[in-house]
Amino acid sequence: MTTLIRAKGPRELLAYVPFRLGYRPQDSVVLVGLRAPRGRVGLVVRVDVGDLADLHDGPQVARSVVGHLVADGAERVVLAVYSEVPLRGPAATAVRERAAVEHAREACESLLGPTEAWAVSPTGWANLDCTDASCCPPAGRALQDLESSEVSAHMVLAGAGVADSREDAMRIPRATPTARRRAGRAAGAARERRERARTEDERRAWRESSLGAWRAAVTQVGATPGPTDLPGALVGRVLAGLECVPVRDAVLVSLVEATGELADETVRGGDVDDGTADAIARVVDPVLGARPDQHVVETARRVLETAAGHAVRGRAAPALTLLAFVAWWEGDGGRASQRLREALAQDPRYRLALLLASAVDAGLPPGWVRSGG
Repeated sequence: MTTLIRAKGPRELLAYVPFRLGYRPQDSVVLVGLRAPRGRVGLVVRVDVGDLADLHDGPQVARSVVGHLVADGAERVVLAVYSEVPLRGPAATAVRERAAVEHAREACESLLGPTEAWAVSPTGWANLDCTDASCCPPAGRALQDLESSEVSAHMVLAGAGVADSREDAMRIPRATPTARRRAGRAAGAARERRERARTEDERRAWRESSLGAWRAAVTQVGATPGPTDLPGALVGRVLAGLECVPVRDAVLVSLVEATGELADETVRGGDVDDGTADAIARVVDPVLGARPDQHVVETARRVLETAAGHAVRGRAAPALTLLAFVAWWEGDGGRASQRLREALAQDPRYRLALLLASAVDAGLPPGWVRSGG
């Protein structure tokens, strides 16, 4: 979940990081870009300590990351290192972690000037450069200070959650066996109706009905920020619909084009070349590239994860690929890569997954990142 946050101090900023990532970082350096003029949080990037600490590649990794932050409009960057190894005081043994911070700091300061660095450990949080024990005790300030912050309260009320690890955050929960059977029966029935459609009018009606099922699911999920149990029959219709390329493409363009007209034309089989080209340009073109609407993509993600969690083996590739698209558009290349691996494990020849994987593997960012946000 992404929300508008301004930097009101390190406590609020550090409290926000796990919510922004969706999990509590471990063995990581997180770089938070702050935009002019009022310190609005922009791009947030997590990097493994080992990648930044590497004597040969670490400085280049740092420069690359900072380049993306600057392109996003950062006027300054705050660093946060998450480690179980002491980074401060006489007991500090974190040589690797210190090297990672220094590489990141050098890259930041070469472009943006002095850069704050904070440490978060299992015992507390503190400024890496602070030697005043009354300000930053040896064990750090209490972690409860972060958990009781204004940002934490706001995010919890908004329905945001934090997983204990990146692996937990990436995992899509599996529906219960009963729920999967219900969805499977509904999906099977929908596929049979599609196969029985003989005329173009009947096929068009099936596609329109499938897009309607997607919209019904989005409406139900979007009505509440918390978990929503979708009926198995509806989830099954969504799964079957996403297997149809025009329906899947209609869902994709509906994430980009707000009115829904292009999605409707896509399932009707109309001439959508120009509209589709415009929609794609809003995603990939650095001049026209737009940021995703967070409510739209967050709602879609919840529906797609529900669908993937109900799918039988080999049937989840469309939902997983759309999840990868959403993650890539948001600038989360790591999550996009994970979802693409999962999609191709389901169907190694799934064409949209292969196309998107080629873009992700080439390091191609979405248009809004290349344009500076």
